[in-house]
Amino acid sequence: MNIEASKKAFEAIIHEQITRVENLLKNTNAIDFSKQNKIIIGVVEGDGIGPQICIQTVKILKNLLKAETGESGKIEIRQIPGLTIENRKALGETLPQDSLAAIKECHVLLKGPTTTPQMGDSGKNLESANVALRKELDLFANVRPVRVPELGIDWTFFRENTEGSYAVGSKGIKVHEQISIDFCVTTQVGSERIARAAFEYANKTGKKRVTAVSKANIIKLTDGEFLQACRKVAADYPGITMDEKYVDIMAANLIDKDKQSGFEVMVMPNLYGDILTDEAAVIQGGVGTAGSANIGARYAMFEAIHGSAPDLIEQGLQRYANPSSMLRATVMLLNHIAYPDHAAKLEKALDKCQNLMDGTRGATNQEYVEQLLENLQ
Repeated sequence: MNIEASKKAFEAIIHEQITRVENLLKNTNAIDFSKQNKIIIGVVEGDGIGPQICIQTVKILKNLLKAETGESGKIEIRQIPGLTIENRKALGETLPQDSLAAIKECHVLLKGPTTTPQMGDSGKNLESANVALRKELDLFANVRPVRVPELGIDWTFFRENTEGSYAVGSKGIKVHEQISIDFCVTTQVGSERIARAAFEYANKTGKKRVTAVSKANIIKLTDGEFLQACRKVAADYPGITMDEKYVDIMAANLIDKDKQSGFEVMVMPNLYGDILTDEAAVIQGGVGTAGSANIGARYAMFEAIHGSAPDLIEQGLQRYANPSSMLRATVMLLNHIAYPDHAAKLEKALDKCQNLMDGTRGATNQEYVEQLLENLQ
């Protein structure tokens, strides 16, 4: 038994989370991008297929923002090096300090997928770079829209991004050769702010239903705290109905053709959001078709929802990697930095070209982007 060492490790986690909550309670004003003299967009290419789809996505972004990135200098697109799996493993750091410092000089981040080594792969139990960035930049709201008009589906998922089962995912404790324990962290302030983000979005966009997803009947304390926070926030929005679903039946409802069109906005803890949004993306046409926004008060990060696809690299098929998810994320980025007309233009072009990519039987990502560019003219 390793009880004393486990107690010390758990105590350290508690103190870390108390400090985090104290920081959350400090007010941080959001940036008004419409009043910014200059906006810096950082680009992290990532691992695997990341560089391939990032290169193609940046072509589109530069085309759309050519007036703003030209002589006016209103927007700068800046490459951020060093956040590769090779560099992270070599340094033994989830977020290399030079890369993190460069990221913090930017306002928003366009990020390709990064690889997370499994335990033992790197000589050190490195955390997911995504999870680390979300916590370091306090990107508490993961927003993922899914649209399938022919099925009546118009969903927006609000996934809490900094807590839950992922909060201290690299700090589990091996208390015995037969026993391993991980931790799930839920705070009142963290739960309330993601709930309020979901209700504010529903209120702003005219949605009338917010569904809170949990497993509070079984995981009573942490999921129960999350659900109570949602109920508290819902009371401030009498024009919006909040219903409650357990995550297992929610997964079933998303593929139930009699029920799926009734959902609008959904809010949930970290782990459930990760799973349900991938399911929803497949209903839309695949994980390559959906973008993802990670929003905080000061920073925001926009990315594909899929991974780095090492299997495509091994097969030499990276030229067929679908950049649609990154491009859908770029639509969200443009809206976030107050360029809604540019965002609408890109979204319209994406809708026109959405059937061009079809694995190894369709267009390459370069051919796809060339067609997109023609539709942007």
